[in-house]
Amino acid sequence: MSSVIIIGPGHPLRGGLATFNQRLAKAFQDEGHTCSIVSFSLQYPDFMFPGTTQYSDEPAPEGIRIDSWINSMNPMNWIKTGNRLKKMKPDIIIVRFWLPLMGPALGTILRRVKKNKHTKIICIADNVIPHEKRAGDKPFTKYFLGSCDAFITMSEKVMSDLRTFEPQKPAMLVQHPLYDNFGAILPKAEAREHLGLNPDEKIVLFFGFIRKYKGLDLLLEAMSQLKTESIRLLVAGEFYEDEKPYLEMVEKLGLKDTVILRTQFIADSEVKYYLSAADAVIQPYKNATQSGVTPLAYHFEKPMVVTNVGGLPSLVPDGKVGLVVEPQPAAIAEGIRRFYQLGENYFIPHLRSEKLKYSWSRMAGTITQLANDLQK
Repeated sequence: MSSVIIIGPGHPLRGGLATFNQRLAKAFQDEGHTCSIVSFSLQYPDFMFPGTTQYSDEPAPEGIRIDSWINSMNPMNWIKTGNRLKKMKPDIIIVRFWLPLMGPALGTILRRVKKNKHTKIICIADNVIPHEKRAGDKPFTKYFLGSCDAFITMSEKVMSDLRTFEPQKPAMLVQHPLYDNFGAILPKAEAREHLGLNPDEKIVLFFGFIRKYKGLDLLLEAMSQLKTESIRLLVAGEFYEDEKPYLEMVEKLGLKDTVILRTQFIADSEVKYYLSAADAVIQPYKNATQSGVTPLAYHFEKPMVVTNVGGLPSLVPDGKVGLVVEPQPAAIAEGIRRFYQLGENYFIPHLRSEKLKYSWSRMAGTITQLANDLQK
């Protein structure tokens, strides 16, 4: 059995990365490994963070050690943390990479660790080329990737991006495991009662942080084409950019009675209600690598309407677990219309069989296999 450390966000930091890391740590523990998380004492300065707060007020996950050591803005801290991890000599370090801004800190830490000539460093690359480009992206990314021994990606798009930087190092594609830690599927009526929603209406869900590339503007345009069909849109998630243009669209398109806005951060304990309340999950993205919303929809057995961008079509077999449409309002509207024509129950058997592919033990096993192969 191996000693494993995951470098990336963990409680009290909130969000999908922290949730993923904590669930992955549990998977390693279930396999008999020791596993802890090294998180951030400072992830982003407040002025760089687009949401209301970086921190969760929910209890810490039980049975997982989380050390908040990394200050992403302090080079002296990077050296100190790297030396600390070097001395600990874990067998495997798994490091999350989602933003070039983190490249200098993580790359420096890992270069210190590698001096122990023992620890194998496996990167889980959520993104290699970011959705929103900034100065310094390329050198920061290159510096970070150079510190890793091997890579996991969760979509073909990220694998392709990775190969433009690292054509030779070992890399494997593993589908994003299902988030199974948000509780069981609830009866739709119970979930809607909890959220104060009408039990009899047709309701589709846009879930997660709201950013430009996620295409909420396209979805609002699509909903304006469905106004006569008594379909409502539930938007659940925090704005990570200016909300004003979206609110103006709702007003201008006459959608005040069509769109239900729950645009605050959705706590982990509330996720099951939103997913269980919906008829379908809509992902109208303009570009995408993979999405943490897709495995959520799988877990809660919700059909999806997704746009034909990035890794989404390979995750959502068209006509089986959902519908794949072009990223245009008319096509999204037609996809929602077709979903209701086919009916939710049409997709459920496919969702139940397809979701079996997305296990945490498979992710943990692939990482340990990669690390073992590096020793040969």
